[in-house]
Formats: sequence, C-alpha cells, structure tokens
Amino acid sequence: MSAGMKSVLRGQQRRNNRLLQKTEFLGRRVRSEIMPIHIDVSKDKSLNQSQIDGLQGLQKEAAYTAIRSLESLARLGEVDHLGGGLELIPPLLLTLSVTDYDLVEYTIEHAHTSVGYYAALSAMGYISEQAVIESFRRGLDIPGHVSWLPGGTQLNGGRLGVMVPVAVGQALGKKAKRGKGSWIVCHCGDAGFVSGQALNGFNGADVHGAPITFVMHRNGIQLSGSTESILNKDPRVMVAAMGVEILEIESLHDLPALYKAYRRAYMLAQRGRPSMIYPTGRQQTLANFAKRYGIEEEVKDIANSNDVDLNSPIWIPGSLMSFGDVESMIECIFLVNHLPGGRGHHDGHMKGRDVDRVLSNPMLQINARERRALSGLRRRSKRTVITKARPQSGTPNLRLPLSLKKRVKLKGIGEEDSARAGSEAGYAIIAKRYPEKVFVVSCDLDPSTKLAKARSYLAKDHQFEMSIEEQAATLMADGLAMSGPEPQLNVVSTFAAFFEGIAREGFDLWRYQRNLTGVNEGLNVTFHVSHVGACTGRDHFSGWGLDWINVGLTYLPYLHRFYAPADARSAFIATCDLAEHYGGHIIGIPRDNLPILSKQDQSAPLWETTDNWEPITEFRKFKGANRAILALGAPAFLAGDVAESLGDVDVYIVNGFPVDPRSLGRLISRYPKGVVTIEDGFIGTAETGLRGFAGLIAGLASEAGCSAKHLGITDPRTAPSEGHMETWEHFGMTSKDLISVLKDL
Repeated sequence: MSAGMKSVLRGQQRRNNRLLQKTEFLGRRVRSEIMPIHIDVSKDKSLNQSQIDGLQGLQKEAAYTAIRSLESLARLGEVDHLGGGLELIPPLLLTLSVTDYDLVEYTIEHAHTSVGYYAALSAMGYISEQAVIESFRRGLDIPGHVSWLPGGTQLNGGRLGVMVPVAVGQALGKKAKRGKGSWIVCHCGDAGFVSGQALNGFNGADVHGAPITFVMHRNGIQLSGSTESILNKDPRVMVAAMGVEILEIESLHDLPALYKAYRRAYMLAQRGRPSMIYPTGRQQTLANFAKRYGIEEEVKDIANSNDVDLNSPIWIPGSLMSFGDVESMIECIFLVNHLPGGRGHHDGHMKGRDVDRVLSNPMLQINARERRALSGLRRRSKRTVITKARPQSGTPNLRLPLSLKKRVKLKGIGEEDSARAGSEAGYAIIAKRYPEKVFVVSCDLDPSTKLAKARSYLAKDHQFEMSIEEQAATLMADGLAMSGPEPQLNVVSTFAAFFEGIAREGFDLWRYQRNLTGVNEGLNVTFHVSHVGACTGRDHFSGWGLDWINVGLTYLPYLHRFYAPADARSAFIATCDLAEHYGGHIIGIPRDNLPILSKQDQSAPLWETTDNWEPITEFRKFKGANRAILALGAPAFLAGDVAESLGDVDVYIVNGFPVDPRSLGRLISRYPKGVVTIEDGFIGTAETGLRGFAGLIAGLASEAGCSAKHLGITDPRTAPSEGHMETWEHFGMTSKDLISVLKDL
C-alpha cells in the first residue's frame, strides 16, 4: 500500500473515531429508563382510559418535538418529511407500548417518517427531546431516515418496500427460535406496498406463516401528488391476493379501535396468519371532522379562504398526513378530495412558518385528563430497557469440532469434483450439528447449489422455499439475522447471475444496517453464490456470473469474508469458516468439475478437511523463481500445471478476501520479474481500466515497482456455448496463454 493511501486511511480512521466519540445514544450496551407504560397484547383485552389519556398526551409531546426539530432545520434552510412523521407518531407510540424487544418487535418500512420515529422515542424517554430538536439530520446519532437507537428498530430503512420481506424474515426467525408469543409489527406506507420486494414479501409471509402484522398508513398522499393520481390501486385487493388477511378499521388515530385491531392481529399471528391493519377512513363533512378535534375556527378560516363548503361530504383518510398540524393536515385533506387549496406535505417543513402559531393550535394542547395521566406515569418507577449491540463481525459463531471435520470424506489427488461437493459437505455437518441454529432460504435451486442435503437435517420452520423470488429471498435472510443476536447461520443461495442482478438488494441492505455501535457492518448472513464466472456448464451468457468478484469486492467493507474456493476441499474449509464466524459472508462456488489440488510432492491433497481457512496458500515453490502466478478461484489448477512445466515460477492461491495488503505487497516484491494474475471473472476493458482481483494486484505491483500482467475476461460480448475449458480458451485463459504472458513480463 502506498504511503499516500496509508495516510488517507489513517486520516479517515481518525475522523471516524472522533465522530463515534461524540455519539450520545450509541454503544455496545445502553441502559434506558423510560416511561412505565407497557401493554401486554397477549392478555390486556382493551385500553383503559388512563392508558388512552397517557398515550394521547405523549402524542402531543412527540409532535411538539418533531415540529421544533423541523423549525431548527428550517433555520439551516433544510426541510424534511414532517407530514409523514407527525402521522406516524400516534400508532407508533401504541406499538412502542406493546413492544418488549424480545418476543414482540417492530420496524418501519416508510422510513422517511423518521422525525416522528425519533420524536416518539424521545417522548418515551429513550433519547432526549433536545437531541431530536438540535441533532436530527445533523449527526451520527439521529440521521435523516430510521436508524437503530435504544428503543428503536434494528432494521434501518431507506427504500420503499424493502422492509416488508426483511421483517417477514425477522418474524419467521423469531417464531422458529422463540415460538409462542412471537410477533413483528411493520408500519408501512401506501406507496411501497406495490414494489416487487413488498409483494414477494407478503407472499412469503403467507406461504411460511410469519407472525407479522403490517400497519398501513393509508393517507392518500405520495411524493408528487395524491396516491390516486400516482397509482390508483386498492392495496387491500393486491395484498389480500398474496395471502395477507386485511383487518379494516376506520382510523389509526382512534386508539381504542387500533388496539382492538392489534389484539386481533396478534391472535392471528399466533396461528401463523399474517395480517394488515388497513384504515379505511370515512365519508363525513369537514364541519363534523373539525368538531371532533375541536378545531372549528381554524378549519373554517382555511375553508373560507379557499371557497370550500364546510358541509359538503368528503373523504377523511384513516391515517392523516401532518396529524396535529392543523393547517397542513387540512391542506392534505383538500388535496385527496380535489378541493382548491390542497397540498401534499410529503416533504413537510417549517420554512417560513410561525412555530408558535403551529404549536398553539387546539390539537396540540394537552388537556387536564392527559396531564394527570402523564403526571401519574412520571410518578411511577421507570421501566428499564437494556439495548445491546449485535455481536461484532468475526465473533465466534457455530464452531465445529475437529473430530467432525476429520470424518468428512472428499475426493483426493488424481480425482476431479465440483467445488459444490465441498460446500455441500460443509453445510451438511453444520446443519446436522446445529439444526436449531441453521436457517436456509431457497430459490428452487437447492439440488444445483447443493443446499438440499443440509436442509434434510432442518425442521420445516428453519427452511423457507421462495421459488424464483431471489430478491425477496435475500431480504428475508437479512431479516432472519435480525431475529436474535445469538449464534446462528443464515444462508440464502442462488446462481451468481441472479445475485448480480435481481438479488442485489439483499447485499445493498447491508449498507444501511447500522449496529448500535454506530458502524454499518454486514449482517450475519451467508450469500451462497453458485455457478460463478464462466464456469457454468453449457448455459452460455444467460447463466454466467462474470461480475461476481467485483460484486464481492464492492461489498467487502461490510463483510467478514468473501471466499473464492479453488476446489472441493477448499470449498469445504471456507464453508466451515463462514459458519464459525459471525458476520456477513459471500462464497462463490464454481459449477464444473475441477481437479483436487495437491501438495507439490503429490503426497497429499493441498488441503485437509481439518485445516483452517487462510487468505493465501502457497501452491508451488521453486528455488530461484523470480516470477509468480497469483490465482483466484477455479483457474488455480492451470497455474499449477504451468509452474510444473516451467520449473521456475511460483504459484500462490488467493482463497478470498480480505487479504492484508501489506502481506500481498511484500509477496509481490519478492518477484523482480513480475507477477501474473488469473481469475474467472470480468477484469475490465481499456475504457474502464482494470477491475476485480487484477485491479487490486495491479495497484500493489505498481507500488512495489514490479511488472504485472493479467488474465481474465475482458470482452464477453461473443462467446461459445460449451464447457468451461472451451470457454476459457476462447477468452485466452489456458496454460499456453499463461506461459506466453509469463514470458512477456
């Protein structure tokens, strides 16, 4: 690594550390003393008046905090999603009251409502009111979308629809491990439900009986206009068609009715029946609506200024955007009813508005009953909640005794086998040893990806077939990892070609899953990427995963390890290693038969089943060698053949990443005549420059002052439909090509 790069990295680490040191609510273990309001949804049949009054008082305190926070942002010229945030607060406070952070948890799909989320956490006592007002969208603690804080959800949101299958995975994992009483509540909007991830997630919830309830905030408004003008579809029909039971109520702002729906949904969840609480709204006059909330004068002024008849029947949505902010709330109602003066307030804000006037409206005034309820709560002993971070990446996970590994029989030297045989054996002994701690999400490919044997040792509630819904399957696996912090192995498998395309969202979810420590790191999930490179039989272009190495390197900051095994035995070792360490893993498995690699003296296989995984393995070593081949993955045997024929070239197999760049740099510097890399993947073009493993080594070789040449796939536009050897020959990846490139060094 160059001195310049080292300096850049050291500087970034210093800045990271300074930022982490300034956090107020993050850490490995956070103790919170909060409002003593907890409702046992399994036993409490209804809310009593004191609970209703207390929750309504907390709603107003949270709304005050959210509005003050947006006033603070307005002074910086910034806006946020105040409308959705205010709307979220009332139902979310009920959810926080039934959550026990063990059997019952929650998440938020429409994560742009985050100011309401943070304000609700503040009202409950998890974080300070002042922090939300002064720090929202201005630091690591309280960012601009839903992120994990004490009392919050681990599932950091950002993209609409994505959290549906993730929450389903979380619910299924909790059900399998904890059983009766498991329940996940997922607050969602009326936009993301139609995304492919969400619809596939609803389907998965039904097929596998997830104990989950979706609370839809049906406000009729989206980013650029009313929901009707963007996508005029009834969510109930579509969601019910996927197998989710619809529970209709009139309004999410009617706490007794909402809690009754929660009770019904919880009971359904215990029978393996997913549900959605759907607020229908109601037809009524604007005058009657205003009277209900004591805002007759305010509504009259707004109606008169827009020539709107107070006595005309209109639709009042069952979830009200900007709830409590009277002017904005009425403008939203006008918009969905096609009335003059209507505005959306999706990007609600306080720019140019009088905050004292907003806060003084009747809907935000705490009445005497609510004040008494809040005072009573504050006199009682606080409720203690301990929030613990997930284990750090690399923490010991499912350890396997050497005696078990030793009994595994794999092919030996002189034989060929698919690397899939090694991973199959690895997953099988892990599943047999830890059947209660292994979960597999499948995409109708287990016979080919070789997860079927492992599944034979697992109970039905530890394996989930999702057919060809690869995107939802990867997200469900992410959710399984969130079902508890204890050691477990969560595997999702499909072909590399699908991971590179439609399943990428599962990888991307890692990027915004913050641990409680403030670090975004890979979840405890293994992405089993099969049929990598052009080593995919005779499937031709549609079956190739030529970018698999670049994908793995792209996500490396969030991973514990990325494995590229070169034969069946190294695949077995890699599989055992990923199970033994907590964190995110990608393993790329070639399809076709490859020779079992041997030690240089042919005395034994290069790897024994009891060996520990290592990033680099010395494969061939010759006295006086001044050139070397660095091989990644399947083509390693070609490098060995060439070295044997030349007798003056060393060979190293890179088994995966990360590899210490200093070690690689020292290794390269040993070879004054240079190094050659070979990999079965896309290494770039003249226009894009080097990519993949080749790009990494090119940079290190340049720093070491060594020559470097590279073999890989550069132009995949035209190719044969034959076996991997013929395909490699077409792309210039043969023993003959290796020898030629070595001579050119």
